[in-house]
Amino acid sequence: MPEIMIHWEWFLRIIIAGLCGVFIGYERRNRNKEAGIRTHAIIALGAALFMIVSKYGFPDVIEYDAARMAAQIVSGVGFLGAGVIFVRHGTVSGLTTAAGMWATAGAGSCIGAGLYDIGIMTTLCVAGLQFIFHKGVFRKYTNQGQIIQLQITQDPSALADIQHIMKKHGISIQSMKVEVMDRDTLFIEIDGITAQTFQREELLEEMMNKKYMKMFSYA
Repeated sequence: MPEIMIHWEWFLRIIIAGLCGVFIGYERRNRNKEAGIRTHAIIALGAALFMIVSKYGFPDVIEYDAARMAAQIVSGVGFLGAGVIFVRHGTVSGLTTAAGMWATAGAGSCIGAGLYDIGIMTTLCVAGLQFIFHKGVFRKYTNQGQIIQLQITQDPSALADIQHIMKKHGISIQSMKVEVMDRDTLFIEIDGITAQTFQREELLEEMMNKKYMKMFSYA
């Protein structure tokens, strides 16, 4: 009976770790990121499982290093994180998601080791940071860097019109990169500084109404 009760505690650790992964993944899912609820939950759950096996899975071995299997969690999740990092037209995306996956594995490892308070607090901190800074709680107090990417038809007046719209919405252009994708399409990347009153939705609505616009995104 005591052994069964110990196993139930281990099951509880795995469940709690999975719930922590769900909590972190929820914010990623709402932003349509590559790794969402299921991925983060499985990472946290798996990390907790490996910690339990590492600590308690070798009772028949007199001398063994319990940290060896746990150490592989870091490298394993690093491999997964590399799969969500993309470089497109010189812009890197997915770094925050990859870092969140890495931190999720850390939280799951803590819970698997029995450090419930550390794992849960880490979960709240990671999810809180992702949510707060994405929602722009501090944006209204500071100017922010903005990467804007566009695909447009090769209209002679388009570049001047785009610069006019950026100025109209309070975006100070630091640099503009123009790349010819084919004979009819240009790719433009603008690195700018937005004003405190910048409204993304208004810029998006105006840009998408332009006849020369094919694709518009910002990060």
